[in-house]
Amino acid sequence: MIARIWHGTTKLSDKDEYTQFMLEKAVPDYKSTKGFVKLSFLSHVVGQIAHFTLITYWENLEVIKNFAGEDYETPKYYQKDKQFLLEFEDKVIHYEVFADE
Repeated sequence: MIARIWHGTTKLSDKDEYTQFMLEKAVPDYKSTKGFVKLSFLSHVVGQIAHFTLITYWENLEVIKNFAGEDYETPKYYQKDKQFLLEFEDKVIHYEVFADE
């Protein structure tokens, strides 16, 4: 199993609206992709910045391409992300999962 980790930030004032957007748009998109296993959607606040980490779990690297395309290390952004995200990171990180309890 492979864990794919994405990080993004918004202004604190946008935290709740961005969370709702992610739950309504991104999470169903992930879940409907062949090879998807599960996800964890995390957030924390530092000052006036809300940090989001999305950890998705996939059967293997090949099925991640079903979601992200051939360049699977590039994050998949949605049109509405432009309204909220303070920056657009160039890469996501992938880890091989050795234990999942």
